[in-house]
Amino acid sequence: MGLGGSVVSNNILTGAGKMKWFIREEFLNNLDNGWRILSDIDTDEYLSDPANMSICDWRTVFELEPAVMAIFDLPIGTEVTLIYGGEEKYFVDSRTGERIL
Repeated sequence: MGLGGSVVSNNILTGAGKMKWFIREEFLNNLDNGWRILSDIDTDEYLSDPANMSICDWRTVFELEPAVMAIFDLPIGTEVTLIYGGEEKYFVDSRTGERIL
């Protein structure tokens, strides 16, 4: 199986925002890898409009932010936040704040 596609905020794809929140949901079909990726500037209003989200190949997501490869195999139900700490990037559990990667 390939790496599949993810639902990604258009703010990320246009460069308006940086990748910030990652949620892994049940796969919708055999091409869906379950990852939903939101930007640091997404708001509830933005997210309520499905036109603000796009299907994106995981390889493209990786090209935009190579750090995401570390989370690809995390299980359904995972919610992580990408932290930009200067030169360092790492993931924390969005619920607990615990550093995971």
